[in-house]
Amino acid sequence: MMLRTTKYAYRGSRKRTVPLWLSSLPQVDWLLLILVVGLTSIGGLMIRSTELHETSVTWWQHWLFGGLGVAIALFIARCRYEHLMQWHWLTYAITNISLIAVIAIGVAANGAQSWIEIAGFNIQPSEFAKVGLIITLAALLHQKDAKTIPSVLRILGVTAVPWVLIMLQPDLGTGLVFGAITLGMLYWANMSPGWLILMISPIISAILFNVLFPGWIIWAILMGLVAWFTLPLRFVSTIFVMGMNFGSGKLSGIFWGLLKDYQKDRLTLFLEPEKNPLGGGYQLIQSRIAIGSGELWGRGLFEGTQTQLNFIPEQHTDFIFSAVGEEFGFIGAIAVLVAFWLICFRLVVIACQANDNFGSLLAIGMLSMISFQVIVNICMTVGLAPITGIPLPWLSYGRSALLTNFIALGLVESVANYRPKKRF
Repeated sequence: MMLRTTKYAYRGSRKRTVPLWLSSLPQVDWLLLILVVGLTSIGGLMIRSTELHETSVTWWQHWLFGGLGVAIALFIARCRYEHLMQWHWLTYAITNISLIAVIAIGVAANGAQSWIEIAGFNIQPSEFAKVGLIITLAALLHQKDAKTIPSVLRILGVTAVPWVLIMLQPDLGTGLVFGAITLGMLYWANMSPGWLILMISPIISAILFNVLFPGWIIWAILMGLVAWFTLPLRFVSTIFVMGMNFGSGKLSGIFWGLLKDYQKDRLTLFLEPEKNPLGGGYQLIQSRIAIGSGELWGRGLFEGTQTQLNFIPEQHTDFIFSAVGEEFGFIGAIAVLVAFWLICFRLVVIACQANDNFGSLLAIGMLSMISFQVIVNICMTVGLAPITGIPLPWLSYGRSALLTNFIALGLVESVANYRPKKRF
């Protein structure tokens, strides 16, 4: 059956026949879409490689839901994203209700109650909550930017509700992603860089208190200077900020003492996994062996020994990058990193060319979400960050995460599709 077609004039003289569905996507960023589809395809191959000697069907499910995701993204791209602004509070309400439902009737797995079973499928609402948060914050910051402290506090208050619900599951990885989304969008909405530093300063103080004590004192003093030059009511603000940083350091020592040994290992073993090679450090050690054994060109598809012999637990999810490194080597790993870099670059371009602040903020929200997950996940697999359960976008297996990323892609493609048309 032939596709229905439509004709339109081009430069006033030439005519071109295109499919009707394609004519409604005149300015979609095809490079961005192709890169995402390419990564999803590679993800299916890598998942297949990790399960080559098993009867699991997760690899073709990854492709199946990837195809569904592409269809959803293209459908969303045809719709005008501006209509979401008037529904942002409804989106926010649905997001929070779904997270409350997880706590009430959710299914527990791997120490977290993060899933709801619907028609035989486990759905993870916290993944879809990322998009809900991006839409809500974009609408609020479109109405009023982040140049004033009340506006920033408003955004933090809105973010706090779903963040607390996610941490109650508990889901530390998604909680960190929420923080990255919020900070990235606040920065793009003209928040002072000094305020951004002050917002993350207590976390740095907590780390320095336990790692480098003199550095903790110097850091707290520096934050006081930042507060002096960037906040109103200089004297009060400076005292408050320094007290907050000194207090966070002290409290971190108290909370650290309350943690159980396995919880401490989860946070620190990445620094020296050899301390517990058969326990908490096992997964990271095997991941590094796999990536290192790939050398320059890799062992070849379906030829990785660490991958084929299942030395890395749950490799098809959070540690899928180790399969890429082993079977495609340094060249393959760099190619994946370049693909992610190009995706982030295209998101910045779309944000800069958007028709309004709402569209620009949607693109930056997705940029913050994707870039943070990529950085943390890859650092995690090579031993530069603690294991936090953050998947690698479009490569790791996870139906909810995959569909979430494609929904976010569809929103950004809608921003691209309805940006001001180029004139030649």
